Amino acid sequence: MIVTAALVLLFLMGFIGVALDFGRLFIVKTELQTAMDSCALAAAQELDGQGNALTRARNAGIATGNLNRVDLQSGDWRGQGQLVEADITFRDASYNPTTSPATARYAQCQHTQSGISMWLLHAMDAFAGAAGTYPGTQNVAAMAVATRGSSQTTCPVPIALKPRAGGTAPNYGFQVGEWVTLITSPGASQQGQIGWYNLDGSTSASQTRAQLDEPGSCGTRIGDTLGTPGVQTTIAEVWNYRFGIYRNGDLPADHRPDFTGYAYTSANWTNPVPQNAYSGTPAPGSHATAANFLTKRLAFASCADTGTRVRGANSCESITGLSLNSFQQLAASGNADGGHRQYGYNRRLVTVPVIDGASRVTDYVCMLMLQPLSIPMNDVQLEFRGNASAPGSPCTTNGLPGGTAGPLVPVLVR
Repeated sequence: MIVTAALVLLFLMGFIGVALDFGRLFIVKTELQTAMDSCALAAAQELDGQGNALTRARNAGIATGNLNRVDLQSGDWRGQGQLVEADITFRDASYNPTTSPATARYAQCQHTQSGISMWLLHAMDAFAGAAGTYPGTQNVAAMAVATRGSSQTTCPVPIALKPRAGGTAPNYGFQVGEWVTLITSPGASQQGQIGWYNLDGSTSASQTRAQLDEPGSCGTRIGDTLGTPGVQTTIAEVWNYRFGIYRNGDLPADHRPDFTGYAYTSANWTNPVPQNAYSGTPAPGSHATAANFLTKRLAFASCADTGTRVRGANSCESITGLSLNSFQQLAASGNADGGHRQYGYNRRLVTVPVIDGASRVTDYVCMLMLQPLSIPMNDVQLEFRGNASAPGSPCTTNGLPGGTAGPLVPVLVR
């Protein structure tokens, strides 16, 4: 009976070991897969075709993936090594490996978690015919691939673009970098212009302000009918927050600006069409402070460049030629607290619906807000940055993937 019991216990220990140790491997595999999914989604979000896209993608993938807990929820993955740059690779539209940020369309995260202890199965090694039949550790691997695809819902601003006569998708008759006029008079926008449109279909000016301010309005879909509101001067306040321009009492901590408030008008940016204030080089005759939006964003420049004066010499008004009247203060520039560096995020690259003659949403484009609104309100301009679903579009959004047009969101494909 002792021999029989010993043999039965041996088999039982084997079955328990299979259940316990294989169960642990399955848990670690699931946790590791979640980390790879997170890594791939975060990396794919950065694949916008810009020169530093792959660097940003690797940084985002590593940071996001390593936030996950792996190996029975270990914060440091049981000390066996976490994601590194070599674990993240990229592929082009044909799914061939690439190291070019201009052609990278897919982000792949792949990692092997080694050194996972086998508790009971390793004990079976004492009864095996050869040592090492049941090793003390095992490895598991996981891989995920993500790209960017059109979202089902979007978070646009409450304005809409009317295509030029004869203009068709994807650019509707506009050139990338061209300045397009936003008409502030309700219902006055014509073909090739932008007008105010409420995303919820209403005609309330208070709703226009609410949809422009934080947190804004999300959920707009292809086929939605937009409403034509009256426009009140309170819209200028929330528009100008994005430039770091405030009335007395308003603060950047409460109404966050973009990374830069530097504005562009024909007075300080003299480039011919397409003007390309986003990434172009200022033409002769431009203001001495002029540089493109990407440069100003890296410098956290204010509307007054390195200063905080609304009016007077070396001020927002003197640089742009605009009249800001009741606005009294600017967010701080550079690395100073209380300004664009501390509170800024991406608020001037906006998604804009394209509408047909019945005010129905047919597509989305990406536009750069160029200028603050003055009081009394005047027409302002935005720069056309292409279709929002273009692979190189700088406009992104949060939303469910699976749409037919519009801003690109990360989506797992493997």
